Amino acid sequence: MTLFGFIAFLLIGLILGLIGGGGSILGVPVLVYIMSYSAEEATAYSLFIVGLTSLIGAISYLRKGEISAEALFQFATASLITVFCMRKYVMPSIPPQFHMFGIELSKQALIMIVFSLLILSSSISMIRKRKPNSTSQVKWDEFARSPMGLPFVIILGMLVGVITGFVGAGGGFIIVPVLIFFLRLKFKKAIGTSLCIIAINSLVGFSGNIGTQVIDWLFLLEISAMSIAGILIGSQLAIQVSSAKLKPAFGWFTLVVGIFVLVKETIFS
Repeated sequence: MTLFGFIAFLLIGLILGLIGGGGSILGVPVLVYIMSYSAEEATAYSLFIVGLTSLIGAISYLRKGEISAEALFQFATASLITVFCMRKYVMPSIPPQFHMFGIELSKQALIMIVFSLLILSSSISMIRKRKPNSTSQVKWDEFARSPMGLPFVIILGMLVGVITGFVGAGGGFIIVPVLIFFLRLKFKKAIGTSLCIIAINSLVGFSGNIGTQVIDWLFLLEISAMSIAGILIGSQLAIQVSSAKLKPAFGWFTLVVGIFVLVKETIFS
C-alpha cells in the first residue's frame, strides 16, 4: 500500500503542475485510506507537503512580480496566527471520543467529515465555470472606504486559518476569490499571492505540531519529493495540455472522492 501511496503523491504533484492547484486536497485521503495514518497525523503531514509544494509554485510568480505584498500582509497575518493556534492548542484539546447533537463521534470521523465537505466545495468550484467579475469599481471603492473593508478581509483570513488548521488543506479555492473580489487583484497576481499565503499558513501550521506529535521526517521528505517531482513533470506537460479542460474533469473526480469520504465516515464507519 505504501507504493500506491507514493504513486498517488506523484499524481497529486502532477495535477498541481497541470492545473495550478486542487491536487493537494487529496493528500489527506491518500494518507488515511491508502497509507493507514490517523486523520490527525495525515492533516499534519498534509500541511507540510502543501506548504512545501505551494512555496515552490510561488517562486515563479515571485520572479514575475505577480505577488501583492499588501494583500499578503493583510490576509496572511490573521490566517497564520489562527492556523498556528488551531494546530498547537485547539486540535490537541479535542478528545478522541465526544458527543455532538446527541451523536457519539470520534475525532478521526469529525476531521474526515469536515474534510469531505471541503473536498465537495472545492470540486464544485472546479466544475463550475467562473463568470467574469461583474462587481463595479464604484461598489468596490465604497467597500474599500467603509469601516468593514480591512476587518472583513481579516475575518476571512481567520476563517481560512481555521479551515487550514483543522483539515490540513490550503484553502486556495477560498483565498483566490477573496483576493479577486475583495482586494481587487488580477487573476494571476491572486494565484501567486494565494500560493504564498498557503505556503506560509501550512508551514506555520505544521510547526504547531512539532513537540505535540511524533513526526516521521524521512517519510515526510520522501512523499514531498514525490509530489515535487510530479509538479515539475506537470509544469512541463502544462505547456501542451489545456488546464481549462482538465480542471472540470478533475473536479468531477474530487467530487466522487468527497462523496466516498462522507459516506464512509457517516454510514460505514
